[in-house]
Amino acid sequence: MMRRYSVIMIDTSVASGDERRPLIVVTAPVDRALLDQAFPRIVYRNHGTQGGDLRSSEASDVLASADAAVVELDRVGEADLDAAPNLKLLVVCRANPVNVDMAACAKRDVRVATTPGRNADSTADVTMGLMLEALRRLPSAEHWMASEPWRESDVFEPYRRFRGRTLSCCTVGVVGYGHVGRAVVRRLLGFGARVLVWSRHNHEAELPAGVAQVALDELLATSDVVTLHLPATPQTIGMIGARELGLMRPDALLVNTARASLLDEAAIVEALRSRRIAGAAFDVFFKEPLPADHPLRALAAASAADPTAPTVVLTPHIGGASDDVITVQTRMAIAALRHLTV
Repeated sequence: MMRRYSVIMIDTSVASGDERRPLIVVTAPVDRALLDQAFPRIVYRNHGTQGGDLRSSEASDVLASADAAVVELDRVGEADLDAAPNLKLLVVCRANPVNVDMAACAKRDVRVATTPGRNADSTADVTMGLMLEALRRLPSAEHWMASEPWRESDVFEPYRRFRGRTLSCCTVGVVGYGHVGRAVVRRLLGFGARVLVWSRHNHEAELPAGVAQVALDELLATSDVVTLHLPATPQTIGMIGARELGLMRPDALLVNTARASLLDEAAIVEALRSRRIAGAAFDVFFKEPLPADHPLRALAAASAADPTAPTVVLTPHIGGASDDVITVQTRMAIAALRHLTV
């Protein structure tokens, strides 16, 4: 995954005499106004491409002098750290620094800071949008409005065709109670839904009123909507397979804005094709971009054209695609950089 953003060098200190000023290299997307305010002496460089090795970015020529770096997608491994011998702090603008060789950083005494929860509210908003689209069959209604006549002779036809379900009358099972799971729960309570939570940890003492923590099988069997909010780990990969989907009610919906690998891909496709569940909404996929011939695309097209088909809603991994996420992660990065000493 490659994206283009400005490469920035930040001069963070007030120098006197020959005192060396700390140098910070930034390749992650950031709010420049916030950086200007925090570090007035910022030198903006040309555009670089993030998503490759850090030493291969257009920041490579200043890495040798860098005291800190702020990255998002760039990979940071042994060779990158060798290219930055003065590096003391690495800020990774994501919750799980999977693109960083943590052992190599520890060996070189490079502190790694992350930005957990930076996109929790943004992802929770998209989760709620997908949930409402699926419950109310909005993609089918939109497709019908664009392609079919709304006849005066039967003005109530869409009222019959697109009758959906009301979120306040639903039980929603939230699988995972981290930053995003908590943000989704807050929104669900605002809609008046009954909320069940499953987590690997016991949160009963801290759950809001009206939320119950239950076993995963009970959550799957009793929820109108199941929404997934877990990281991909050896314990969670493939945790929702044919057996788990078989526990869900035939009128239930599944939403996944977390990681595609939480699901058994073949099992969810078969569950939708066979109408084992009523529908699903996805913002994440095993292969991105989603191939043109992927069965989920065909299921989504059938769903839009036929309100009696299983509801399938697809969005292109936009859970964190919000300007506000960049603002939040910039503030988190600034807070980490304040502790930089040389």
